[in-house]
Amino acid sequence: MALNLGHRGASAAAPENTLAAFRTALELGADGFELDVTLSKDGEIVVIHDDTVDRTTDGRGNISEMTLAEIKGLDAGAWFAPRFAGERIPTLQEVFDLAGGKAFINIEIKSRTISTNGIEQRVVELVRRNQLVDGVIISCFNPFALWRVKRIAWWLATGLLYAEDLPPWLRGAWAAPFLGLKALHPKHTMVDAAYMARARAKGYQVNVWTVDQEPDMQRLLALGVDGIITNRPDVLRRVKG
Repeated sequence: MALNLGHRGASAAAPENTLAAFRTALELGADGFELDVTLSKDGEIVVIHDDTVDRTTDGRGNISEMTLAEIKGLDAGAWFAPRFAGERIPTLQEVFDLAGGKAFINIEIKSRTISTNGIEQRVVELVRRNQLVDGVIISCFNPFALWRVKRIAWWLATGLLYAEDLPPWLRGAWAAPFLGLKALHPKHTMVDAAYMARARAKGYQVNVWTVDQEPDMQRLLALGVDGIITNRPDVLRRVKG
């Protein structure tokens, strides 16, 4: 049966990519969750989707130009609902402290360039230090970032994200044969029986995103996908039965 993975936690019920969202996802029946990571100015791995803090905090600015202390001074919860006021942007280590070894964690590296700022090395080191090799998968839209992960840690599971409405080089799994992937992470609308047959023939797991409607959940479960990333893990739990 497919893993139930909360998208940025249970982001329909709590502010995305916060400890509250991850805690809520597990309380609502998720097997784990997906999160996004990037580096602060001082090289700390922080959990946030956007390049800036503007949308999900009470501050403004680029993450790459802010220190961890500056990031920790922001409120990452009040924008969602008053009861979450005071929630902070977590570090990846804080997420591991909360759920490492208790939940499956899909770590999406935010990377858009061929070159690297060193985030792949830092993520791998943190996973290794926390002894969570079997409890995580590293995903990314950027095949160059996944290639770097496998060069550093061939034993670490990776998954390639892609969708049909992205720029040409991110629309398909053309890079998959060169990356030593464990999984494909397509947008759920790309997946049908023929897709699953091709993926299985090549030995890939299939984890789909972002699935919030019950008919889509039912269809994908019937197709036999390995993981479903959703903002509504409570709904997926009910659909799975």
